[in-house]
Amino acid sequence: MNILPMGDQALLVETDSVAESFAGWSASLLPGVIELVPAAATVLVRFDGVPASRVVQWLHDTDPIAVSSSNQELVEIDVRYDGPDLESVSALLGLDVVRHHTEQVWTVAFCGFSPGFGYLVGDGSLTVPRLESPRTSVPAGSVGLAGEYSGVYPSASPGGWQIIGSTDAVLWDIRRASPALLTPGTRVQFRSVT
Repeated sequence: MNILPMGDQALLVETDSVAESFAGWSASLLPGVIELVPAAATVLVRFDGVPASRVVQWLHDTDPIAVSSSNQELVEIDVRYDGPDLESVSALLGLDVVRHHTEQVWTVAFCGFSPGFGYLVGDGSLTVPRLESPRTSVPAGSVGLAGEYSGVYPSASPGGWQIIGSTDAVLWDIRRASPALLTPGTRVQFRSVT
C-alpha cells in the first residue's frame, strides 16, 4: 500500500485490493474521516479535524474485508441475456457466460464513467478484453463485461465493453433519495429473465 498526500486534508492510497480495503475502512471508519472515494487502483481518503499521521496509522491497522462477506445491501437486477457479444464471449472463455454471470454475487468496487455506472467485481471467471473498436452508441440498460469488471450502462453512451445482455433496471434517477442504484460496496445478483 502506497499513501500519497493530496493537500493537507486528503490522502491517495494506492492498493492492490481496492474493493477489500474500501470495505474494511468503511466498516470501521475513523472519526474525522469524512469521505472515501474508491477508483480502479486507489482510494481517496478525505479527513478533517484529525492529524494525517493518525489517518495513515488507521489505514495500515485496518484489515481488508473480503467483498463476498460484505454486509452491504443486495440489489437484484433482472437481465435478458440477448447481447450482441454473448456468443463471442462464451466462445472466448469456453464456458456458460450466463450461468457464471448469474451464479455469483458481484460487488460495486467503485463508480465512474457516467452517473450511476458501477464497476462490479466478481470471482474473476469472466475476465475479457474490451472491444478493439468501441461502439459509438451503447443503449441504456446494456449489461457488459470488460477486463475483470461487469457493469450496466445507466444511459446511452459510447462504450467499449462486451455487451452480454440488457435490463430495464434504472441505474440513475435524480428523483430518488439516493439517485444511484449502485454505490461502492453494494452487492449485486443478476437474474436471467426472458
